Amino acid sequence: MTNELDIFVGNTTLIDEDVYRLWLDGYSVSDAVARRVRSGILEQTGATAAVLQSDTMDHYRTFHMLERLLHAPPKLLHQLIFQIPPSRQALLIERYYAFDEAFVREVLGKKLSKGTKKDLDDISTKTGITLKSCRRQFDNFKRVFKVVEEMRGSLVDNIQQHFLLSDRLSRDYAAIVFFANNRFETGKKKLQYLSFGDFAFCAELMIQNWTLGAVGEAPTNPDSQVDDMDVDLDKEFLQDLKELKVLVADKDLLDLHKSLVCTALRGKLSVFSEMEANFKPPASGAEDRTPRIPAPQNLSRGLVNVAAKLIHNKDVRDLFVDLIEKFVEPCRSDHWPLNDVRLFLNQYSASVHSLDGFRHQTLWDRYMGTLRGCLLRLYHD
Repeated sequence: MTNELDIFVGNTTLIDEDVYRLWLDGYSVSDAVARRVRSGILEQTGATAAVLQSDTMDHYRTFHMLERLLHAPPKLLHQLIFQIPPSRQALLIERYYAFDEAFVREVLGKKLSKGTKKDLDDISTKTGITLKSCRRQFDNFKRVFKVVEEMRGSLVDNIQQHFLLSDRLSRDYAAIVFFANNRFETGKKKLQYLSFGDFAFCAELMIQNWTLGAVGEAPTNPDSQVDDMDVDLDKEFLQDLKELKVLVADKDLLDLHKSLVCTALRGKLSVFSEMEANFKPPASGAEDRTPRIPAPQNLSRGLVNVAAKLIHNKDVRDLFVDLIEKFVEPCRSDHWPLNDVRLFLNQYSASVHSLDGFRHQTLWDRYMGTLRGCLLRLYHD
């Protein structure tokens, strides 16, 4: 009797998404096998424990070999060793560069250096994310930062081009790079309620409006090299912001600005009396006499003073702390609903255009357009 045997031979590299997730999460082969057993895979497939062990080890070997290509994703597309369909290549790349929000919140704004990497053991313990996964995520942040920090042009586009990430993930990495470069403080207790998404939203606004790339400026000195157009804040813009102090230093402008805002919002805010009382600065020296007593700051002065201080690196780093202290906390203490905050900021920003004696309209719009968006995102009523 003749036995017939059908054989199929192929060279497509098989990727098990569940095993890939376990590998990315930093589990050892034995831990991954145990988790697969608990998922019921042996009952579903009829395989033995030995076969499952061998299958898991085989996948892990493949992922280890692929990892060097994932460090430079375009290489994965052009290599010929692994035959992987384009959709699977995209999945491998996207998931390799994905990150845990709990982890990114711990390192956001910190220097991506060996010093920070030494803290990964503590971060792993605090977040419950395996140390191996923490290292992969940190190394990804550092790798992307090093590749794009010196590039001219759109930060998001550069990340997409060199790492082949989705638009959303590229924007998230742009925020991480931007925060690491400018070293914004994100770890203080009063900022802990803010998510990575909150900071990423603000980063995108600042990249669009406060960097050299935001206005397509070229360096005034032809010998200077400005390659990181979307990474660095526009120093000239920050220097010019001190001109906005005239809004609170000139009593006539301050009174007219207050009158315009109050007239437009009378009857529209549930906290109108609090807003009106908080608009004008206290008597000269009053704040200095009680520097340690928490009290609602004058809103207009607070917003303008944040702008005027951004010429100093420390104040740039403390931007979000200042926004919380000078605007969010005073409004919270008076129980402002979010909609009242939105109405106030919209009118506060727009009314400046009716001040005939104010000559910095474009500068004001560039500053307040971004600040308004950030404050509304930071304000959780």
